[in-house]
Amino acid sequence: MFEPFLIVEIIEGCRLPVLRKNQENEDEWPLAEILSVKDLPGRKLYYVHYIDFNKRLDEWVTPDRLDLKKLQFPKKEAKTPTKNGLPGSVPGSPERDVRKSLELGVQAASAPSRGKTLPTPKRKAESVCLATQVSAAVTPGPSLLSSAEESQASVYPALRDSSFSIQPLAALSTNGTTRRLIPPPPGRKRKTCGGTDEMVKVFQNSDPRCSTIYMPPGEDSQDSSDGIPSAPRMTGSLVSDRSHDDIVTRMKNIECIELGRHRLKPWYFSPYPQELTGLPILYLCEYCLKYLKSLKCLQRHLTKCNLRHPPGNEIYRKGTISFFEIDGRKNKSYSQNLCLLAKCFLDHKTLYYDTDPFLFYVMTEYDSKGFHIVGYFSKEKESTEDYNVACILTLPPYQRRGYGKLLIEFSYELSKVEGKTGTPEKPLSDLGLLSYRSYWTQTILEILMNLEPEDGERPQITINEISEITSVKKEDVISTLQYLNLINYYKGQYILTLSEDIVEGHERAMQKRHLRIDSKCLHFTPKDWSKRGKW
Repeated sequence: MFEPFLIVEIIEGCRLPVLRKNQENEDEWPLAEILSVKDLPGRKLYYVHYIDFNKRLDEWVTPDRLDLKKLQFPKKEAKTPTKNGLPGSVPGSPERDVRKSLELGVQAASAPSRGKTLPTPKRKAESVCLATQVSAAVTPGPSLLSSAEESQASVYPALRDSSFSIQPLAALSTNGTTRRLIPPPPGRKRKTCGGTDEMVKVFQNSDPRCSTIYMPPGEDSQDSSDGIPSAPRMTGSLVSDRSHDDIVTRMKNIECIELGRHRLKPWYFSPYPQELTGLPILYLCEYCLKYLKSLKCLQRHLTKCNLRHPPGNEIYRKGTISFFEIDGRKNKSYSQNLCLLAKCFLDHKTLYYDTDPFLFYVMTEYDSKGFHIVGYFSKEKESTEDYNVACILTLPPYQRRGYGKLLIEFSYELSKVEGKTGTPEKPLSDLGLLSYRSYWTQTILEILMNLEPEDGERPQITINEISEITSVKKEDVISTLQYLNLINYYKGQYILTLSEDIVEGHERAMQKRHLRIDSKCLHFTPKDWSKRGKW
């Protein structure tokens, strides 16, 4: 019998359920998008991206894993909105969208018709649309976490959600026809306490080791008026520009990488030379990270490669763990090869062949054959926004073994020697955010639990003191306290309450954390890069 769906051609952009195994090894049919089609002798392969899943799960699938009964063809895309009529420039914010659409509406209503014009929507429908856009534009976020990105705002619970008051929008009449809405800045109100009962309840449910945080006036509010940016820099040195994504960079181009005794399956696209992308295995020298096309070439290279550790200075060694500091200008070839390898497992960062402005800190594990790379982080020689990490990566064979926190702890140990507070460059990947949040939590709780009461009173500490002790930027300290729901507001001050569950969970986590940085084993002298003529 004729079945029409069997002869329908699946093209790029189609969406349909695809069979895959979940973490429990059970079958599931998530919706996926077809990114590419490959014709092989006798069959076809489809490269799919699972909607709402991380790109590292993208894969080539055979036709028998596709549910053709629920095939969705791609819709015709509307033209990209332009600014000032210039192609390629798009609005940068919802507020600009509102203002631009209002101006266009005014011009269309007042200007005489010239040739072919677009139909003007009715005023009632327009007002509904604009009100929706304006309300979305003035929706407030968390009050204390000024440096959190919008994508992470939902992760950090707001400390004072009820403190926002949205005032009526100011209306401005233009030519008597269109009302131009301009949202005023959101108002700020002090949160009031529910009464003494709430305070007693907090103390009853808290651990005896309760700390009181007094926040100076400058720390109470993190508005843009105090000089602190309301959002992190999204165009940093190694942050990728998502507007340049195309179908090529969305697909993995390396099948497998052999690095020493490990074979790695890349998660993302990396710009290795085109002639190497079709190989079943890409071979890397684990000491200099040079890429080669065959095992024979690798064996020949190893007879001539004199390195048995990363180039640069060894600035830390304890047991089998060592850290090497590598200057991106002095060791350009190694730095570029390291960036190419890292890009296989980092999606949100772009690759710059100009490695001169960066320092690379490579963590290695030593055995009789040499120093084997475990992970690394990079940082700018001069950071105007207190970034102490640009990219950070633990290679997949060493993940979930405590090396990620060790890298993070080492980056803050360097900041302590430099006498600065630091924060990682945003945006963080999903795994990076989990690692940093876990490290911040353990570090801050370790300090709070070691506080001793003075004169029989509850111990006291400020946000600035926590930041100075740990070298963690105060915005990250506040966001962590918010995430843990430790802060209670009462009579003009913030009270920290440590429940028994939090204390027990912290003690269990610290028992599992065997790898720690020993500051006595660190031999590091910071350089003032601002006074150097050239790097």
